[in-house]
Amino acid sequence: MARYTGPVWKKSRRLRFSTLETGKELGKRPYPPGQHGQRRGKPSEYATQLHEKQKVRYTYGLNERQFKKTFREAMTLEGRTGENFLFLLESRLDNLVFRAGFARTRRQARQLVTHGHFRVDGRKVDIPSYRVRPGQKVTLRDRSKEVTLIKNNLEGNDDFPGYIDYDAENQAFTYTRLPERSEILSDIKENLIVEFYSR
Repeated sequence: MARYTGPVWKKSRRLRFSTLETGKELGKRPYPPGQHGQRRGKPSEYATQLHEKQKVRYTYGLNERQFKKTFREAMTLEGRTGENFLFLLESRLDNLVFRAGFARTRRQARQLVTHGHFRVDGRKVDIPSYRVRPGQKVTLRDRSKEVTLIKNNLEGNDDFPGYIDYDAENQAFTYTRLPERSEILSDIKENLIVEFYSR
């Protein structure tokens, strides 16, 4: 299954969850799209688990194969599988670029990374799924500091999560530590995703 590239707001309404994490998609019409969008029915246990999985998958913009591969990797780590899974997703380069304010959305962040605008510890990385390790520094390429889109995104941005140390002078940030569970996707019940893949 390919990565979803369709209308984000429509998908957010279908899931009744803001995949952009802004809440704007659900502001006007907080019900699924289509003429049957407001029908209510009790979902099955499978449907509930699938629904939770799709929320996370569309939020981070992964295809099914990438998503499942990351989950299997989380299963091999010590600790809770569900939390480890979210931490692995949060450590992706495109996600951290988004969190640091260089992009307005993860899609935009993915494109900026693919176009080679960023360096990790001084080395060019153009793979959005690149796993950044705690302690690594992500910098903007010198020529990219003049890109209007990036400059506009960074302007007035001062809201950073606790695991990102932003250096405004050099337009760079350090991924200082793994996030705490309370810092990411508080509305997600990751145990349902674990149950979905444990069937």
